[in-house]
Amino acid sequence: MTLEEVKEAFKAAWPIMVGYIVLGLPCGILCAAAGMDVWMVALMGALFYSGAGQYMIPNMWMAGNPISAIVLSVTLVNTRQMLYGASLSQFCGTAGKFLTFNFGASVTDESFGVNLARFMNGNWTVRKALLVNIMSQSMWFSSNVVGCIVGTAISVPAALASFAMTSLFICLLCMQKLSVENGVAVVGSVLGVIVCKLVGLSGPAILIGALVGVFSALAFSMRRTAKGKPSGATDIKVVS
Repeated sequence: MTLEEVKEAFKAAWPIMVGYIVLGLPCGILCAAAGMDVWMVALMGALFYSGAGQYMIPNMWMAGNPISAIVLSVTLVNTRQMLYGASLSQFCGTAGKFLTFNFGASVTDESFGVNLARFMNGNWTVRKALLVNIMSQSMWFSSNVVGCIVGTAISVPAALASFAMTSLFICLLCMQKLSVENGVAVVGSVLGVIVCKLVGLSGPAILIGALVGVFSALAFSMRRTAKGKPSGATDIKVVS
């Protein structure tokens, strides 16, 4: 590893790092509000690197959801990482297994976009991409820990925690491609949650709603394909 590689990686990673300060501090505060100790937050930030997942855990816990629902919901949200790995695997052919494993294990939404763009432009290596991931995770880890320390002296209202969770997923939703399939997924998810609430299944409502949305969109897409109409043919634009 050369100093030039470190400089190039930092140049690519610093916007992500700044963003992670803004997102990581509230996440640490929420974890403290949920009753997590600093060492728990540090361990989670080091071993479970998922912004959306780490926001979900304290929010769902404070909302009274069972552990099984939390685990399944977080797992479902993080399945997108498999798609990231599949997209980036084409650039890892000449890299060693250990390097590739660590690179794949530390990919997030933001680092995926930054590294993919540089891979496509050329003159980018898995080593540089891994450095971007490490720098980003280090900032996320530090922000979580500092937020938790601050959170021990600050009381965060449950309503504010719920709003933070809702805001996060609204941002994720706005980044998606506008298509009929995604619209079906949104409507299916909302209806699934509403039905669960009406029948008294408040605990697993989020998980069941998400599954209903995913399978509704999948069934709709398969039906369109069977009729000979390509999926996404009615796309309007991409919201960024």
